[in-house]
Amino acid sequence: MQKYSVFSLIKNAFSNHQNWEVAWKDPTPKSEYDVVIIGGGGHGLATAYYLAKEHNIRNVAIIEKGWIGGGNVGRNTTIIRSNFMYDANARFNEFGMDLWRNLSQELNFNVMFSPRGIINLAHSDAQMNAYARRGNSMRLNGIDAKLLDRDEVKKLIPMADFSDEVRFPIFGGLMQPSAGTARHDAVAWGYARKADDMGVDIIQHCEVTGFDVVNGKIKGIRTSRGDIKAKKVGLCVAGSTNILAEKLNMTLPIETHVLQACVSEPVKPLLDGVVTFGAGHFYISQSDKGEMVMGGDLDGYNSYAQRGNLPTIQHVLTGGLALFPFLSRLKMLRTWGGIMDMSMDGSPIIDKTHIEGLYLNCGWCYGGFKSTPVSGWTFAHTIAQDQVHELNSELRLNRFSTGHLLDEKGLGTKTWIG
Repeated sequence: MQKYSVFSLIKNAFSNHQNWEVAWKDPTPKSEYDVVIIGGGGHGLATAYYLAKEHNIRNVAIIEKGWIGGGNVGRNTTIIRSNFMYDANARFNEFGMDLWRNLSQELNFNVMFSPRGIINLAHSDAQMNAYARRGNSMRLNGIDAKLLDRDEVKKLIPMADFSDEVRFPIFGGLMQPSAGTARHDAVAWGYARKADDMGVDIIQHCEVTGFDVVNGKIKGIRTSRGDIKAKKVGLCVAGSTNILAEKLNMTLPIETHVLQACVSEPVKPLLDGVVTFGAGHFYISQSDKGEMVMGGDLDGYNSYAQRGNLPTIQHVLTGGLALFPFLSRLKMLRTWGGIMDMSMDGSPIIDKTHIEGLYLNCGWCYGGFKSTPVSGWTFAHTIAQDQVHELNSELRLNRFSTGHLLDEKGLGTKTWIG
C-alpha cells in the first residue's frame, strides 16, 4: 500500500498525479474463505480490518451488493457521540470514541474526525431534569458532560431563536464537549484501503442470493457471482438484515425504516458543533464544505429506495425553522433516506446466532455511524473467538426474551416514534 504523506503528494505532483496506486483492488471471488462479511459499509469494512489487525485472520472476503460506501455510511449526518445514560451503551460507545481519536493515523487516511461538541437542547424543566440525570450517569462512566443553562447555550449558539414568543423556549441543554463529527465516506474508504492492504478481498457488485446451512452449521453462501464456501459468516447489512434473515428462516426483533436527512447550500462558518432539537426530531451540524447537514425523523412510508418523501422532509425542516429561523433563507441541495434496522429497544445487536458459524450485527437504529470502529472491533472479536466481548455482552440477541433491554428512550417496542 502506498503511504499517504506530504512527500508522496509532492512526488506525485511531478507526474501530474497520474501514478497513484488504486486505493483497493477489485479481485475475483475465491472459492473459499475463512470468514465472509456480508455488507461493504462502515461496519462490515471495520470488522474485516479488525479481524486482520487484531486476530490475524486475513483470508477474509467482504461481499457487497453495490459498491463500497454506497449505503448508509455514504449518506448520514456524521455525528459521533457517547452521551448515553445506560452503562452498557455508555461504555461501548466511549471505547469507540477512543478508537475515533487515533483512527486517521491508524488508517493513514484523513477521516476528518472533529471533536467539536454536541448540545442536546432542553425546552422544559422536565427535560432539564432528565438531562441532569443523564449527565450524572455519563460522568460516572468517565464521559465528559456539562449541563448548560439558557445563557450558556446562548453564548454557544446565538443564532438560535431565543425570543420571548418562540413556541418551544430554550431552557438549557446537555453538552458533551468531546463529541463531534467525521467525514462519513472517508471512514469507509480508509477502512477499505487498509483492509485491502492486509489481504482482505473486497468483492463489489456481488449480491447474496442464499446460504448453505447443513445440520445447523453454516457452510457457505450463494451469490450472483457464484458459490463461496466459508467457515464463518457475518451479517452486517443494516436495513437489509431482514431480507437476508428471511433466506435463513430467521425472524429478528427489528424493523426496517427510512431515516430522512438533507443538506443545504454551503454558507460561511456559523455552527461549530452539533445541535439537537429537544421539542422534535431534528439535529444539525455544519460540514467542512460549509453545508448545513440536517437529520430528522423516520419516513412512515417504507421503501428500499434510499430516498424520502416530501411530507417528512417538510416536517424535518419545520423543526429546524422553529430552532433556527435563518434556515428559511437557504436552498436545499439534496435529500436522502437511509435504510435503518430499528431494534425494539433502540440498542444494537452484536451476537452469535443459533446457526453455528453465523454472526449478527444489526439494530443500529438512528446512530450506526458513531459506533463504526467499536462495532467492527467487537464484531471481529465475536467472530474470531466465537464468543461476545465484555463490551457487547449486553447487546446480545437473547435480551429480548430475557427482558434485559437497553431502552434509552423509554418507549418500549416503539423506539422509533417521537
